[in-house]
Amino acid sequence: MDGVAARSRRVLSLCGRLMNEVVSFFVFSLLDLLDAALCLAFKVSDFLAEAEWKPCYCSSSSAREAIHGAAGGEILVSERGESNIVCLSSGGGGGNVNKIRLDQVSDTLYTRPSKLQEVSESIKRLYEKRGKERAAKAATVFAVDSAVVEMLQGRMVRKQPHPIRRWSDCDCEDCTSWASRRRRSLFVKVAGAKGMSEKPREDVLFIHGFISSSAFWTETLFPNFSDSAKSAYRLFAVDLLGFGRSPKPSDSLYTLREHLDMIEQSVLEPYKVKSFHIVAHSLGCILALALAVKHPGSVKSLTLLAPPYYPVPKGVQAAQYVMRRVAPRRVWPLITFGASLACWYEHITRAWCLLACKNHRFWELLTKIITRNRIRTFLFEGFFCHTHNAAWHTLHNVICGMAGKLDGYLDTVRDHLRCDVTIFHGKDDKLIPVECSYSVQRRVRRAHVKVIENKDHITIVVGRQRAFARELEEIWRKSSG
Repeated sequence: MDGVAARSRRVLSLCGRLMNEVVSFFVFSLLDLLDAALCLAFKVSDFLAEAEWKPCYCSSSSAREAIHGAAGGEILVSERGESNIVCLSSGGGGGNVNKIRLDQVSDTLYTRPSKLQEVSESIKRLYEKRGKERAAKAATVFAVDSAVVEMLQGRMVRKQPHPIRRWSDCDCEDCTSWASRRRRSLFVKVAGAKGMSEKPREDVLFIHGFISSSAFWTETLFPNFSDSAKSAYRLFAVDLLGFGRSPKPSDSLYTLREHLDMIEQSVLEPYKVKSFHIVAHSLGCILALALAVKHPGSVKSLTLLAPPYYPVPKGVQAAQYVMRRVAPRRVWPLITFGASLACWYEHITRAWCLLACKNHRFWELLTKIITRNRIRTFLFEGFFCHTHNAAWHTLHNVICGMAGKLDGYLDTVRDHLRCDVTIFHGKDDKLIPVECSYSVQRRVRRAHVKVIENKDHITIVVGRQRAFARELEEIWRKSSG
């Protein structure tokens, strides 16, 4: 009897997966068409609103072409081992050449085949006799998208991040204050032991996740730390570049290097932080690992929440592999559908930002009216207060683009850092599976994984902030001891 029930469950599960595949194919094929239509619509709208055609990632230009920019400059793309370098040179032939490394620009920005193309390629590979040979040839080709080139050309002329917002971005005070005040540092919330003269015993840096903000920490954990912790620790929560109240330059590529540089310039240097604990969530875990590798002698403890670490099989393009793991283009579960929209569709996500982010004040007010102001809307600050340019590039260049480097980061943490590594993961997390945390532990054996029952990607903190605050205090206390 039990065997019959088990077989029935397997059959139902198989039918469910098959139905999900079929429905997903048709839904995402339609979304491919919608994204193409929105591409044209936004090009026309950009021209009408800003008097110029804006580049997008729908088409790429060959790496072997010289692309002439404004003011007579040109951008030459060359391959040097695994690092792709763009050389910026002036037309005057002075001989001075600036080099901008593009090894942190993910090819997932401009290599996202449509659903129909992907299925067609899969069928071809089944009948391709020279698959390995074709893969080797494909690996030698490198292309830089015209949108990347456009941003680099702008920097050749301006030298500084371009503050002018796009017409589809929000123009409220919170989102644009950095430009009006000419602020070039991140928004930083400091709590706990204040004042440089007090010499706080320890510093703690909190790094939020994707489409979030410092409010994820300041509205949950900060009020729940004990008085002794508040007097002993200086707490820093930042809005990452492009999010919350931090600068949102329109010509930034939002690479990992740019994010790290801004954290160093906004927290470590001005506040003279020499050693510190790190607490990071989701996307922030990648930045935390990179920061720890860059400052190996300064990190006292490393606490990661739902790290997006997917071990990449050998011979597979890392960024493409992770994009398909994070966003497999399935309609179910819904959080996977949302992640697939965010990863695969440049213009649909821009339309979403136009509707939601540009009008976030309206949505916040509407929520308060509907709920009679019974719920706190601090999560809206991160979910709505960003630009499409920031979210799109950060998602691809950090989460996808750094996939090939995470093994090296973890190996460095394992071999060269002495700090404690603690990982928290919600058992019901549908966005980043628990297996990601166990994969980190297999790489860094001393890492301690704590799986929280009945919690997901957000409620691992929100809703259990008091208990989590005590857990963090214990981690810091043991690390200090």
